[in-house]
Amino acid sequence: MPIDPTATSLLTIDLGALVANYRTLRDHAGSSECACVVKADAYGTGAKAAVRALLQAGCESYFVATFGEAEIIRTAARDATIYVLDGFFAGSGPAFAEQAIRPVLSSLAEVKDWAAFCREYGSALPAAIHADTGMNRLGLPRREVEQLAGEPDLLASFKLALFMSHLACADEADHPLNETQLTAFEALRAMLPECPASLANSAGIFLGARYHFDLVRAGFALYGGKAIAGREPLNAVVRLDARIVQIHDARSGESVGYGAQQILQRPTRIATISLGYADGILRSLGAREGKNGLTGYIEGHEAPALGRVSMDLITLDVTDVPEGIARRGAWVEIIGEHVSVDDLAQQAGTIGYEVLTSLSRRAQRVTLGPEDK
Repeated sequence: MPIDPTATSLLTIDLGALVANYRTLRDHAGSSECACVVKADAYGTGAKAAVRALLQAGCESYFVATFGEAEIIRTAARDATIYVLDGFFAGSGPAFAEQAIRPVLSSLAEVKDWAAFCREYGSALPAAIHADTGMNRLGLPRREVEQLAGEPDLLASFKLALFMSHLACADEADHPLNETQLTAFEALRAMLPECPASLANSAGIFLGARYHFDLVRAGFALYGGKAIAGREPLNAVVRLDARIVQIHDARSGESVGYGAQQILQRPTRIATISLGYADGILRSLGAREGKNGLTGYIEGHEAPALGRVSMDLITLDVTDVPEGIARRGAWVEIIGEHVSVDDLAQQAGTIGYEVLTSLSRRAQRVTLGPEDK
């Protein structure tokens, strides 16, 4: 895809890397099915294109957060199994049935609503049940699973297609809650009719076969994020570059940016790039006296941030970058070969998930197909 001469930032999505990561995670899952989590527009990478590439790689099951996301996935994957994680509400049954989308039922009230709809619809449609095993976020607590187990007519009203839970601390392999949740999950699973089971998220895949059950859910690691402490991430899927808008010189003692929070200690050549917090580059990545900010790279040369990150602009110190390289219109790497999503997140005091899902919708997107890998 040619670069638009008016583009001020460029977000490159490498579907070849995405597919390679899927195959690696699938291999780690062994005999378990490897489903893909494609919520939040496939973690900001573009859900339709991502799903089409994953379909070609053999992925048959997908998880999203909302029904609206599921509708988008359905247009790209007509026959795939699609689960909606975040809520089933009374009155929404016809929409799920019409597009063969499966709700994940996280409370006894949701189970009763889905069962009532299936009876009215005249068909035992599939759904998943999500049990809480210690995260205290979503899922049926133990008492509700016990109550459900005692109501066989309720369970008979629909097809229990999947029993699942979510690990809270899988990114720390030695965290004791992992084993606690595994034990709780096995106990709750045994209360209900036999069906496929799923516990492992991306990090959980690396905890070993005991956590895999019938299906694993590949999420952040699929997109090149570091899913578990001490383990190198898989292939990077995204790259973000921004264009230099202006180059100018400033004198020692002058300030840079809003709030005058950084005073120049030497004559400085400044490059202003067209990227900011409206593009997902968090304000915490700015620089001030006593604190370094993000570092951009221009053809491998470091260009540290100066002053605050603005809504649409960031200023960089290019004093030590050759003038022929640091010039108006040149591209600056913000995420790429030198800085990973997780590197940027650590510097910002957050996690790679937030950085990845916040990246600019204003950037020109260049999607590299699996055949380009």
